[in-house]
Amino acid sequence: MALLGLRPKPPENRDLDVITPRPASERGIAHHGWLTARHTFSFAGYQDPKHVHFRKLRVINEDTIEAGQGFGTHPHEDMEILTYVLSGELEHRDSMGMHGVLRPGDVQVMSAGTGITHSEFNHSKTQPLHLLQIWIFPDRRGHAPRYEDRNYAIDARRDRLCPIANPDGTDGALPIHQDASVHASILSTGKSVSYALGAGRGAWLQIARGAVEVLGQKLEAGDGASIEDEAELLITATEEAEFLLFDLD
Repeated sequence: MALLGLRPKPPENRDLDVITPRPASERGIAHHGWLTARHTFSFAGYQDPKHVHFRKLRVINEDTIEAGQGFGTHPHEDMEILTYVLSGELEHRDSMGMHGVLRPGDVQVMSAGTGITHSEFNHSKTQPLHLLQIWIFPDRRGHAPRYEDRNYAIDARRDRLCPIANPDGTDGALPIHQDASVHASILSTGKSVSYALGAGRGAWLQIARGAVEVLGQKLEAGDGASIEDEAELLITATEEAEFLLFDLD
């Protein structure tokens, strides 16, 4: 497995100094029969000291779950857990009595806090489920557990950055216990979106499908990239793309 950050960087090309790609092909992968999981950062049996987390972003797992299968009841604590459904139907149950089925465009946030148990299953008996699960470190330990989900229609994400999570739950986003913001976008071919990054902050871009170009770097489905020391990002779809953008302290 290639290690990132060891490739020569031409000093005259500043873009390569501020963006570090994480190619899809270099992620960890686990096959469990009913589950195929691709790990951007170290997780479970996949451990890579070069890729443990980025700032407060701890986990990005791309999971494909076979029909009728899923994760049985298990515990979490002191983590902000976001699930972004790409295709299929996700059935959620937890120890707070929450139960529902999420479909594409639905996002759930679970603040595990002092402790929560939950199960996540593919609700469909015939079709696979494809999702991104994200873990973000909380701002402190010991928050009260909390769960919320919300639908973000295609029109809300089309050719714009749609806030889906932030500290205050502003602009229609779900609240999380961390100085971090998450945006989702479905960007048409040839369209661009820009994002201003505050001083001292970092961004992570995760491509779910399609392809984009940012800071001279092409990123395709499954690719991610960290970005630092850049005031403004311009993201252009070279083919229709769906992606998440994280703004992190």
